[in-house]
Amino acid sequence: MDFKKIGDAEISRRDLMLGAGKVAIGAAGIAALSSGGFGLIRNAEAKEGSTEKWPWPYVKLDPDKTAELAYNEWYRVFCGAAVISSVFTQLREKIGEPYKSFPIDSFVFLEGGMAGWGTVCGSNAGANVVSNVIIGPRIAGPDCEHGHSVGSDMMDWYSNTALPIFTPKEPKQKTAIIQTTANSPLCHVSVGKWMKKSGFALGSAERKDRCARVAASVAHKLVVDLNAWKDGKFEPKSSWTPGKSVGITGQQNCNECHGSNIPTPPMAKK
Repeated sequence: MDFKKIGDAEISRRDLMLGAGKVAIGAAGIAALSSGGFGLIRNAEAKEGSTEKWPWPYVKLDPDKTAELAYNEWYRVFCGAAVISSVFTQLREKIGEPYKSFPIDSFVFLEGGMAGWGTVCGSNAGANVVSNVIIGPRIAGPDCEHGHSVGSDMMDWYSNTALPIFTPKEPKQKTAIIQTTANSPLCHVSVGKWMKKSGFALGSAERKDRCARVAASVAHKLVVDLNAWKDGKFEPKSSWTPGKSVGITGQQNCNECHGSNIPTPPMAKK
């Protein structure tokens, strides 16, 4: 919209919506729209009042290639967006839309456990974005149950695996990167334990490369599971259901950090 001509020309409803959208989303959002997001707006206008259709189609990918992509993408968009990009950029080439319109780079906010707050590791969050887009959310009913299982299994696998397991063909950091087991899907626990064992600081090149390799390890595991799901052979391994087990959404190892200060949730009313 040309704001200088507002007083001289009639503004259409579409122009007003687009102009307001640009102001609301800011520069980063404008970049995302410019790279394909306008297609989403056009589709929304054409199907005004309809619901967005997903899950989206999937074709099997090479886990090793995906891991290499995620490793290198980490240095551009960090953990969560790197995992998403490693899968969706390939599906853009193999399938096209709707993947071409997906604003991959906008998920850069997942870095550092979401905007640097150290909550769930961005790699886990990115993997859950991908699995839910392709399979569907757990709340959609039994047909989408594996959407929850792939994402939940990733959180469990991440927590209980010595990471990173991926070694890049051309590592950006030549120092040996040790493995640690987080016993948690959280960024600050995972990174903190690695820093303590390795002795490297948060801003070090070694810590950055460690996280790039972790993102690549997650991307590899994600595609292995998605390929198995595509073949109808995926079997969920995680059985942790916090709501049923402890009455509140949470982890099974809270005592490691919180000791006796963990609140007990009240019994559900019958």
